[in-house]
Amino acid sequence: MLSIAIIVLVRGLLVLLFLPFSALDKLLNFKQAVAQAAATIPARPLARVLIVLGFGVEVVMSLAILTGVADRLAALILAGYCVVTALLWKQFWKAPDFRLRGASRGRDTFWDFLKNLALAGGFLLITFGTDVSGVQRFIDHPLSSTHPYALSQPEVGPR
Repeated sequence: MLSIAIIVLVRGLLVLLFLPFSALDKLLNFKQAVAQAAATIPARPLARVLIVLGFGVEVVMSLAILTGVADRLAALILAGYCVVTALLWKQFWKAPDFRLRGASRGRDTFWDFLKNLALAGGFLLITFGTDVSGVQRFIDHPLSSTHPYALSQPEVGPR
């Protein structure tokens, strides 16, 4: 039982940014979220659609990762989501005050950019596992589960 609790905790930490916090923020502050999106995507209707889609991705994919249902594909989608949001909303290279020393909003944005990429890496570990064979397993069965809560039987005897 402790093993399952640890897996729930680890997966919960991985999606914590999205579910509940970012998804809830989009609900409670929809106009502000659209305004932030419109800073990069000037067409307001498209910005609205992107916020709604983002909400859906954050909720549905996070639940898939937490439950283990098609969690590999969900993790791949969230990894892509993290990269896209980093490129669209964490554009440190555009900051006029990017410097390595002293106060710098550009450097702060750079760290947020890297955190998004690091989070994408964590999701890719769920997608592909920790070895090369996981890539082929995902390609062969993209809707499969990692079965995170299955209790494996200890192997007996030599392999």
